[in-house]
Amino acid sequence: MLALACAAALSAAAVAWFHQQGYLYYYGDAEAHLNIARRIADSRTPGPFQFGTVWLPLPHAAMALFARNDELWRNGLAGAYPAAAAFVVACGFLFASLRRVTGSRAAAWGGMAVFALNPNLLYLQSTAMTEAYLFAFLFGLLYFSLRGNAVIAGLCAAAAALCRYEGWALIPLVAVYLLWKTRKWRTALVFGAIASAGPVAWVAHNIYYYSDPLEFYEGEWSAKAIYQRSLDAGMERYPGDGNLAVAARYYAEAAVLVCGIALVLLAVIGLVGSFRKKRFWWVALLGAGPAFYVYSMYSGGTPIYVPNLWPHSYYNSRYGLALLPFLAWGAAEAVALVRGKWRLGFFAVVLAAGIAPWADGEGICWKESQVNSEVRRAWTREAADYLKEHYRGGGIAAGFGDLTGIMRQAGIPIREMVHEGNLPHWDAMMMRPELFLGEEWAVTFSGDKLATAILRADRKAFAAKGTDAAAILPRYERVKMIYIKGGPVVEIYRRAQSQP
Repeated sequence: MLALACAAALSAAAVAWFHQQGYLYYYGDAEAHLNIARRIADSRTPGPFQFGTVWLPLPHAAMALFARNDELWRNGLAGAYPAAAAFVVACGFLFASLRRVTGSRAAAWGGMAVFALNPNLLYLQSTAMTEAYLFAFLFGLLYFSLRGNAVIAGLCAAAAALCRYEGWALIPLVAVYLLWKTRKWRTALVFGAIASAGPVAWVAHNIYYYSDPLEFYEGEWSAKAIYQRSLDAGMERYPGDGNLAVAARYYAEAAVLVCGIALVLLAVIGLVGSFRKKRFWWVALLGAGPAFYVYSMYSGGTPIYVPNLWPHSYYNSRYGLALLPFLAWGAAEAVALVRGKWRLGFFAVVLAAGIAPWADGEGICWKESQVNSEVRRAWTREAADYLKEHYRGGGIAAGFGDLTGIMRQAGIPIREMVHEGNLPHWDAMMMRPELFLGEEWAVTFSGDKLATAILRADRKAFAAKGTDAAAILPRYERVKMIYIKGGPVVEIYRRAQSQP
């Protein structure tokens, strides 16, 4: 209970500080996650289809309970509250697991402390990002697998699989461990059946709504498809694509930047001690996440860019955080190795190693979000200010994604929008804009599908013969164009005043 109380106090302080600084929406993914959660109920076509594809649904379902509140949606706390709760649960399960395995309170406190005090994790758990959810279920899975409880371990694994895709890789691993630990096929099968419900549910969702069980993996908005479009446009291949050594190097650099080299060295000591005591399970389970990312980089599905390696930029450095649970456990094992009067001093060393990432004063994950969002935040603010002043109803056509941040900041409910999640209306607008594109307003990126549809409707209106087509077909005037250096051109259209 004391560990949970400390974790809750730390989490609440972090949420309050990052909220006060206005950082909750710096990550573009955080903006997208919370807007997806909001549209589940706040949409012209509410319901399960609004979960979309690609991103897994459980974090969005948790945020949706809070995102229905206008104020919490607009200020970002709708994403912070459930993520912070997941962070506290993760700390509790980590502490309990360490106490159970090592029999040392000092080791349990040391492991939990270096996990909970990491500035990058504290930032992510204060936003609508999904890492904290995975850690909660990962440590729950660790705890109940150590106890041999197949049912609750299966529920944790199913939940992890509905949070992040690395959770899928845990299912066969834990099934094999439970078979080895209990020597009972029934235990492994019960776990596997319950745990597999998570991936099966997501595949069923994709079949039902998209007619493709692998829509999340190879559909239009999947990482695979986006990467291929970028390659076709002339982009160089991701570092590590097809080269396992390079992939491992980039991941290791990201992990060191996120967690600190001192913690890595301590974890090595703990790893040696753990092998001496034949405690291997935590190594396999907590090492699966980092291995998943290295393989994903090798297979071309995931890029990681760090400032000290080409192309010397920030992108997905937060994936290095997947190594933190492994390092925290290793540090705890190192504390457990020390006996007697030296343990307290070594505990202080571990604690210092855990908080070393604070030395740069900001944390690489916050820096990544700040650098990569600077342009987006500028054009979002300018567009939101314009709509806040001029929009008085009539509906807005706009692609979902980054443009939805304009609506949130302007205080315009998502149900005022027509977007890709509103089928068949959106498809009809794209195919026959002269008939179905009738919203009072439209917000586009220059050259996107909607901008093209607006121009195509105008051309058809002027090309029509034998009637005053311009008087009966929707036509739009561009009333605002926003360009911030380094970003896309944002265009705001309004129906021409001559239109009925």
